[in-house]
Amino acid sequence: MSTLCIGSTHIYHNALRLSPTSRSPRRLAWTSVKTKTVAATVDTLRGSANYQPSRWDHEFLLSLENIYVRANCVRDRDFLKEKVRKVLDQTTTPLEQLELVDKLQRLGVSYHFESKIDNILTDFYHNNVRECGKEDLHATALKFRLLREHGFNVSEGIFDVFINKIEDGTFESDDIRGLISVYEASYLATKLDTKLHKVIRAYANQQLRKIIDSPDHNTYDVNVLEMAVEALEMPYHWRMKRLETRRYIDAYSKHDVLIEFAKIDFNIVQAVHQEELKYLSSWWKETGLSNQLHFARDRIVENYFWTVGQIQEPQFGYVRRVITKINALITTIDDIYDVYGTLDELQQFTAIVENWDVNRLDELPEYMKLCYLVLYNETNSIGRDILKDKNINVIPFLKKSWGDLCKAYLVEAKWHIKKHKPSVEEYMQNAWISISAPTLLAHFYCVFSDKISSQVLETLSRHQQHVVRCSAIVLRLANDLGTSPDELKRGDVLKSVQCYMNETGASEEKSRAYVEDMISNTWNEMNNEIISHDSSLLPRGFVEAAINLARMSQCMYQYGDGHGSPEKAKTVDRILSTLVNPIPLD
Repeated sequence: MSTLCIGSTHIYHNALRLSPTSRSPRRLAWTSVKTKTVAATVDTLRGSANYQPSRWDHEFLLSLENIYVRANCVRDRDFLKEKVRKVLDQTTTPLEQLELVDKLQRLGVSYHFESKIDNILTDFYHNNVRECGKEDLHATALKFRLLREHGFNVSEGIFDVFINKIEDGTFESDDIRGLISVYEASYLATKLDTKLHKVIRAYANQQLRKIIDSPDHNTYDVNVLEMAVEALEMPYHWRMKRLETRRYIDAYSKHDVLIEFAKIDFNIVQAVHQEELKYLSSWWKETGLSNQLHFARDRIVENYFWTVGQIQEPQFGYVRRVITKINALITTIDDIYDVYGTLDELQQFTAIVENWDVNRLDELPEYMKLCYLVLYNETNSIGRDILKDKNINVIPFLKKSWGDLCKAYLVEAKWHIKKHKPSVEEYMQNAWISISAPTLLAHFYCVFSDKISSQVLETLSRHQQHVVRCSAIVLRLANDLGTSPDELKRGDVLKSVQCYMNETGASEEKSRAYVEDMISNTWNEMNNEIISHDSSLLPRGFVEAAINLARMSQCMYQYGDGHGSPEKAKTVDRILSTLVNPIPLD
């Protein structure tokens, strides 16, 4: 008999050992197995997505160590931190202050100076924001971007001087730094900032491409030219911050107190992340899911990488541990619905998750029992900790989020079986929930927030938080662009690109461009959440985490399916640079 320990991660599942099913590891396979039903024993075709095993060996993960983090490193870091604080205090000219704040953010150390940076930008907003006519393009754009990033509702009118000149044809600029700055700033626009889209971004894009394609482009600084290429590939506002920190540190040309501080801090934070990853790898191994559910993706490292992309600061280790577990369970359950389960099994699993009834465990097939036990225990454990620490019972909200996710998965399973071809609108109504962001962010809110609001919980439960919806849409569409070719090969439900092709008759190229426009438009809506007072009930850190989830999706799916096939889509290299390989210290 299996033993269930409610509220514990220690789940004894000797009675749930699954018989290995033969399958080809190198090709798309269908395996015939015996499945017991109430009526009879029938042959059932099982799918295999042919996911490769994890390339991260458990013993390797346990051996991780940042060799540059010694006993005195924190002392050295704190000494340098005070030197950087003095530089921040002594920097007086407006542009120098803004550039220093920007550097601190890009170097990944701004979290040490949050109150000081807030004071600097608040002063700019109230006293300097309208003095843009005297400034150059770079200074104006940098001011706009930083203020918008920190929630200040500065108007696009700050660019009127430049917009008027562009529109009447009298503005001609080859200032590559200014063009990069204004191009990046345009991605903080909301849907109301039409001139930022149609005038500023279009002009900067055209001029930057002209410079890059010019035979004289080698007259520009190579680092600045590379920044232009990277911005055109994907704007900084859409990128995963930890990865950008590593890249910025590696490319930083000056050897000063800032870079010395940033290198040591990066290594210290990486050592924290490595210890968390060791714990999570051990937890994942203990659940038995990776060994027994052979068809599912074994991606605990990638799931942790997702979480670091959401919230990277060292003080949020508990949040990262919980959210990585949620990510791992989502990945496994997604594969049960997408790859392996029969419709009858999926309906049964959905009903039991909705009812949150462990007493009906025996109604599930063997391979589902272990998954449900881990889900049940981990969710109850999270709820128990929150009840103890924050005096509120969140389990009803968490279990509803799992029920909603499974119902959305079931809709897509039925579409697949019936060969239903939804319109883009019908697809998105379900797909922004099935991508799992509402479930993930409901858990994030509960474990992150110091004080949990019942009102916010209700809006999250009813899918009424707009920042969550926007984040989910970007995640869904980025996922579709990166994974749909592989998923269609194994016969999965149509994704957004194919829905649009089927609905309109457009080519794949035009359909992908349409989906890319949907992503851009959703970012414009999400930007409004940064500066909107409607989000005042939400902790600022939660809004940032929701936006970071969207950023992380565009990192993970930028070059293909970085979650399902991490070695093919640069995910392995990105994990190595952020979580494994330290920054050498001179």
